[in-house]
Amino acid sequence: MMRIILLAMTNFAVMAVLFVSMSIIGKLFGINMSAGSMGGILTMAVIFGFGGSFVSLLMSKWMAKRSMGVQIIENPQTAQERWLVETVRRQAEKSGIGMPEVGIFHSPDPNAFATGASRNNALVAVSQGLLDHMTADEVEAVLGHEIGHVANGDMVTQTLLQGVLNTFVIIFARLIGLVVDNFFRSSNDENSGVGWGYYIGSMVAEIFLSFAATAIVMWFSRYREFKADIAGADLAGRQKMINALKRLQQGHATQDLPGEMAAFGIAGGLGTGLRKIFMTHPPLEDRIAALENAR
Repeated sequence: MMRIILLAMTNFAVMAVLFVSMSIIGKLFGINMSAGSMGGILTMAVIFGFGGSFVSLLMSKWMAKRSMGVQIIENPQTAQERWLVETVRRQAEKSGIGMPEVGIFHSPDPNAFATGASRNNALVAVSQGLLDHMTADEVEAVLGHEIGHVANGDMVTQTLLQGVLNTFVIIFARLIGLVVDNFFRSSNDENSGVGWGYYIGSMVAEIFLSFAATAIVMWFSRYREFKADIAGADLAGRQKMINALKRLQQGHATQDLPGEMAAFGIAGGLGTGLRKIFMTHPPLEDRIAALENAR
């Protein structure tokens, strides 16, 4: 219920801010922004801004299973599968969330991810490479990290953030397009509708604003990784979590998981220069140092 209230309040706040912004910009640049036209643009922005993000969230488990080839452990057949399910069950109960689905995907890279539409409807999956290259204590810590993502509501929160940013990108790109079009049009074209300046200005602005929005979402992803590490340390033990991160540090570079799952994996690819601001994960050495310095 609290998340539904948060979503409703966020939508209202976004609509209010955009409505005021459009009115101010319209007056500053002499653009006719009637209540009807503003309402149409705002409605379109919110529908497209939030729509895609929430559809992706609702389909996240299905997409993860299909894209990663996750084999769900429904009836554990081996000692390893039984241990995985019981470890996740114990950590989920301790975290106060519903039992997630547990699965294994076939990849030589040591990795894991969590996804799902809510705290009580999630999936936690680990790669075969993770099971092959880590000790049981280290795998336990990785599972705790992923349960931390679920318990902290990171999937829903990031979807909400993405929706807000998408909405701002759409609306401000069109406002910039109107400003550009108003600058280049002649006095004889005032009643002829929008011109080429609107379309070109909107398109270019949306490209640049989308990069800025992505950078913000990736910053949030990196920030939440530190919180998930703390959750893993609380559930499995701080030294186990540190050892798991060090094991990842010793191995070969882990490839990013596809799509939105990358933000909630245990590790991501490396970046240098400007590429760092678009990375889903902070450097492993920073995460290790944060745990070692934690009190």
